[in-house]
Amino acid sequence: MPANHFNTHCPDWAEALLNGFSQIFLQRHPLCGLLCLSAILFTAPALLGGALLGGLAGLLTAQRRNYAKADRQAGLFSYNGVLLGLLLSLYFPWSAMMPPLILAAGGLSAIITEQWLKRARANRCAPAYTAPFVGLGWLLLCFAEPSTASTPIELNTSNVFAGLLKGIGQVMFLDHPLAGAMIAAGLLIADRRAFCWTLLASAIGLGSSLLHHEPGTALLGLGGYNAVLAALAFSTQRQHPWLPLVGIVLALLLTPLFAAAGLATLTAPFILACWLIRAGIQMLGATTVDNAPCAHGDNQPRLR
Repeated sequence: MPANHFNTHCPDWAEALLNGFSQIFLQRHPLCGLLCLSAILFTAPALLGGALLGGLAGLLTAQRRNYAKADRQAGLFSYNGVLLGLLLSLYFPWSAMMPPLILAAGGLSAIITEQWLKRARANRCAPAYTAPFVGLGWLLLCFAEPSTASTPIELNTSNVFAGLLKGIGQVMFLDHPLAGAMIAAGLLIADRRAFCWTLLASAIGLGSSLLHHEPGTALLGLGGYNAVLAALAFSTQRQHPWLPLVGIVLALLLTPLFAAAGLATLTAPFILACWLIRAGIQMLGATTVDNAPCAHGDNQPRLR
C-alpha cells in the first residue's frame, strides 16, 4: 500500500507518531513506522509502553508549544522521545516515577530538537540526528545499575545471519532477529536504496567485530547499528554515492573511542561520523549534501 494512500486513512496524530518511529531510521513513512512499532510489540513488549509514552510526550510537547505542524507530522519531535522511552524501560525498573520521567525526557528532547532545527535552518549547521537522545541518555544512565554480562553465543552460520538482523534491531535496543527482519521490511517499503545500504552496513559492522575477535559483540548486533544509521544518513546522496560507505567506516572507527572514554556508545559514533563528514564536505566547498530536515515528499528520508 502506498504511503500516501495509507495517510488518507490515518489520523494526523497517528501519522505523526508512526513517522516518529520511522524517523529513528531517518525515514518519513508511517508504514515503516508501524513495522518498527510492531517489532517492539512482538519481540520486546515490555518496552512498548515506554516507547509510546516517549513518542507521545515529544509530540504533545510540540503541539502544546505550537511548533511547526509540518515538523510535527514528519515525526521530528517524536523519535528522540521513543528512543529515550526505550532506554529508560530497558535500564530502569518500572515504578510510579517511571511514566513522569519518560514524559519529562520526551518533552525535553522535543524542546532541544526545536531549538536545533531553528539554528540548523538559519545557519546551515549540522542536523541534530539523535543528539538529544544521546545527551539525555548519558545523563540518565548515570543513575542506572551496571548491566550484567550477556550469555555467550555460539559462532555458527545461523547465529551469524541472526547477528546481521540484530545489527538493525539494535538501533532500537532490540536483540531479536525477528525485530531486525521487520524493520528491514519497513525500510524496503519506504526506500529500497536505504534497505540495501542497511543490510550492507550491518554486514560490514558484523564482519568488523569478528575480525577484531569480538564474536559476542558481532552476534548480538552491537557492532553494526551505528554503521547502519551512518549509511542511512547519506543513502540518498546520488551525486556522492560513496558517502554512505565513508559513514560506515568512520562510525566503526569512532565506536571504540566512546568505550575507552567510559561513555555508553548509544548512537554517538553515528552522530559524530555524520558531523565530521558534513564538516569535511563544507571545508572542501561542496554544498550538495541534503540538509533540509523537513522536505515534504512522502518517502523522503529526513536528515535530522
